[in-house]
Amino acid sequence: MRMRVMAVTLFIAFAAASRLLPHPPNVAPIAAMALFGGATFADTRLAVAVPLAAMFISDLFLGLHTTMPFVYGSFLMITGIGRWLRGGSGGVGQTSGSVMRLGGAAAASSILFFVVTNFGVWATTPFYPKTAAGLWAAYLAGLPFFRNTLLGDLFYCAVLFGGFALVERLVPALRPRALVVPGR
Repeated sequence: MRMRVMAVTLFIAFAAASRLLPHPPNVAPIAAMALFGGATFADTRLAVAVPLAAMFISDLFLGLHTTMPFVYGSFLMITGIGRWLRGGSGGVGQTSGSVMRLGGAAAASSILFFVVTNFGVWATTPFYPKTAAGLWAAYLAGLPFFRNTLLGDLFYCAVLFGGFALVERLVPALRPRALVVPGR
């Protein structure tokens, strides 16, 4: 399974590196990396550590900011959604990995990221008064970016999960042990 861990890590590293390329605002692989790591790594420590490390390394190039605790907190929660995607079946490649379930997880991740990070902007910046009206204004100001966040999350989930499923078909050694059928 070492080969699978390396392959999943490479997929996440490439997704993190794509953050450094020019892209429309908020069309980024952040939630997809967390979902993918949570869903594909059997070891929970790797499911958290690898996407988090990839995110942090790319943030070193992009710049650090005051809302990072909120971004990373939402990232950890999204990894939990990825763990839910695994279900009890041992991997996303089995019945727990339906397209509808993955799409729902990606949409839930986008909403979670929006709620947590816009709260962070309200809490840590001087742009909004620290009142209920100020919090509401922060959420309203973030709405134009939410569409791109959702589109980016859906796109990168399709790329990561779909791409990895294709690679698993081509390289049976990457499949979770429960999915490898002897003689095939």
